[in-house]
Amino acid sequence: MATDTLFLLIGELAKSANTTKDTVRHYDQLGLLKSRKRQAGSRLYTEFDSECIERIDLIKSAQAIGFTLTEIKDSLNDYYDGQLDVDLQLMLTQQKLAQVKKQQANISVMIELLSERIDILGHMKADKAYQLDIEVCKKKIPDSIDYAFNID
Repeated sequence: MATDTLFLLIGELAKSANTTKDTVRHYDQLGLLKSRKRQAGSRLYTEFDSECIERIDLIKSAQAIGFTLTEIKDSLNDYYDGQLDVDLQLMLTQQKLAQVKKQQANISVMIELLSERIDILGHMKADKAYQLDIEVCKKKIPDSIDYAFNID
């Protein structure tokens, strides 16, 4: 029986897309990939459309700039179905940029606070007589800090 060259088995797809089988399975379960089931004797195989290589590249690119898999799903499927709403994508991308800028500001404040703490601990180590002002350690974290970095 000749194999269908337009479809790949999971191992072939994972290798071609430079990822793992577990990642392919996860993406498939979330509906990010196009696959079909094929019965071969007593075994059931999942075959993936060859466009899934490109899909995985797009997924990884979107993840690299901060989009979650949930956020990626609708946009990716709309793109491949020819239904991409550019205005919606522009709005979502602007929102993501604002979210990342807020995270950047949070990280900057955290770096400042950690640096101050390191300085205090350095003084304590160098000068055993150094009296720690507990109020310095309890320094109020600015209300602008968002502790929940949204990770999907």
